[in-house]
Amino acid sequence: QTFGVRCQIGHTDGSRGAASFRLMPSSKSAKDFFRPLAVGAPTPPTEIPARPSRAIHFFDPSNEKMAAKIPQMVGSVDVLLGNLEDAVKADNKEAAREGLVTIASETDGLGGPDAKTQLWTRVNSLDSPWALDDLTRLVPAIGHKLDVIMVPKVQGAEDIHYVDRLLAQLEAKAGLEKPILVHAILETARGVANVEEICGASPRMQGLSLGPADLAADRRMKTTRVGGGHPGYLVRQDPVHEQPDAHRAIFQQDLWHYTIARMVDACATHGIYPYYGPFGDIADVVACEDQFRNAFLLGCVGTWSLHPKQIAIANKVFSPSVEDIKHARRVVAAMGDGTGAVMLDGKMEDDASLKQCLVMVELAEQLAAIDPELKKQYDAIEVD
Repeated sequence: QTFGVRCQIGHTDGSRGAASFRLMPSSKSAKDFFRPLAVGAPTPPTEIPARPSRAIHFFDPSNEKMAAKIPQMVGSVDVLLGNLEDAVKADNKEAAREGLVTIASETDGLGGPDAKTQLWTRVNSLDSPWALDDLTRLVPAIGHKLDVIMVPKVQGAEDIHYVDRLLAQLEAKAGLEKPILVHAILETARGVANVEEICGASPRMQGLSLGPADLAADRRMKTTRVGGGHPGYLVRQDPVHEQPDAHRAIFQQDLWHYTIARMVDACATHGIYPYYGPFGDIADVVACEDQFRNAFLLGCVGTWSLHPKQIAIANKVFSPSVEDIKHARRVVAAMGDGTGAVMLDGKMEDDASLKQCLVMVELAEQLAAIDPELKKQYDAIEVD
């Protein structure tokens, strides 16, 4: 970023002229990037841990019925997220905040580096009347259990810088030993345009999620759906000139392919993790699974869950199949030192194939460590 300054200059002959200067802000040394932003704050992470987070299940902490189910969900879902933002009415903001403090304090196995289930929260947007109170209340009270804070409607690196500094000050005051990570939601056109700088804005950055509904509104897209496809977004088979009235097949396209791919690239560049966001049609489990699988194949590591039935879909989709893991292990075994090329089942496998397969094998190992049923399936695989 640069700043333009225009000045009046006086000459020795008494005449005056104008000149423009461009001032460059002082830049921090790369070595300072991983230093705490406040005295006494924990040291920022140099690497974001690859903790399984196939489903980020949203719940309203002010809803007593939802809150009562949380202890039983620990261990069955990778991430439980106390939502303080859009789905919570203005009159319930404080109740939701206090409800989350109670749930985090009283629920065993929820939140922290060794917990069965991670604890995240989505705070209110930074321009709202509640965001500051969200942070100043939650960090001192339950910061030791909060794994990730999700920040909505992030526009650019400046939003992350603000949260980063404030968290450091709050962590120092609370005496926390481990920094809380930050997750940004892409919900505006400007946020997508600035996605690379958002990913690299802080060592706290854990990942990004796609927020399709708000993003659609900000882009003026002509869809009222929350995620998923649209029957009007299609390509049509070319006509047959001899039969101009004959049926022509249509193929529905993915409205979110570009944005997800761009998000995945930015996250991979900065060593953080991309997620698909909400799929609003709870009843359409088929299309939900399709959308989740599109995101999985493109590189996303997980998705949001708005209803318990979506947890099972996410766990299924974002866990590699037994067939995929068997093939991946065969390639790893056949490649030896990783150089050269081999033929397996009539297909050439080389160094690039090995790298692809190692991604799947490493993911299977991470999931097997927390999911006994998957571990049983993966352990039963025999590589011939």
